[in-house]
Amino acid sequence: MTTPHHSASWLFVPGDRPDRFDKAACSGAHEVVIDLEDSVGPERKRAAREHATTWLTGGCTGWVRVNPIGSLWHEADLAALASCPGLRGVMVPKSQGPATLTRVAEGLPRHVGIVPLVETALGVHNAATIAACPAVTVLAFGSIDYALDIDADETDQALLYARGALVVASRAAGLPAPIDGVTVRATDTAAVRAAATRARSLGFGGKLCIHPAQVDVVNAAFRPSRTDIEWAHTVLAGLAAQPDRGVFHINGEMVDEPVLARARRILDRADRLPEGNHRR
Repeated sequence: MTTPHHSASWLFVPGDRPDRFDKAACSGAHEVVIDLEDSVGPERKRAAREHATTWLTGGCTGWVRVNPIGSLWHEADLAALASCPGLRGVMVPKSQGPATLTRVAEGLPRHVGIVPLVETALGVHNAATIAACPAVTVLAFGSIDYALDIDADETDQALLYARGALVVASRAAGLPAPIDGVTVRATDTAAVRAAATRARSLGFGGKLCIHPAQVDVVNAAFRPSRTDIEWAHTVLAGLAAQPDRGVFHINGEMVDEPVLARARRILDRADRLPEGNHRR
């Protein structure tokens, strides 16, 4: 199964705009997601599906956000995508429980990943069981639809509970850290940077993007800073200098096993989080 443990940026591209597929693949995004759902009108669903399958059978790879379970187009989406060699996985909108995700997985090759897009109160309520579903690769948060579903403003405070629920559910199930929702101010890099930085601080591992201008900002926000990397090297160098000490101090800071674990995690993330290398 596809396991995008170190993919920070997930860039949506409308399925009815095949002229943008290659541009998205060259944007520096770690993952490209061809969208057959929200960005495609009903009269363009079939054409968008055909564009996606053509691209994914022509030597390119990516993810596809299919139409919701129970919609007029969902089954046809899965049937068309099942034979695409470049399909890395599907994103399933309005995911609310594990049973339907298992059925989605049964209709696809075993190596294909499944990303439930959790964007309703019921989905957040069932986050632990969704994350524990063997078919699931990583969770994603649909913040806009969730705020609409609970009739709340899309503020940090209103969405904090749901974000925390996805982070905890992912960790408890042994999944990669979840993917945060989109920032609708497409080219406002300051807003994107603030949102991505906040998501990383809450325990998210990546963020959905809706414009190529967001990609580099998101990648940078989830990659450890130079200061963090230097700190981690200093801490581990201190351990090497006095390996028999259970606790020691560096620059006035106490260093014990949790601090060492954090340093190792920072260096691991810096080493393994790519600068931007969508798999083509």
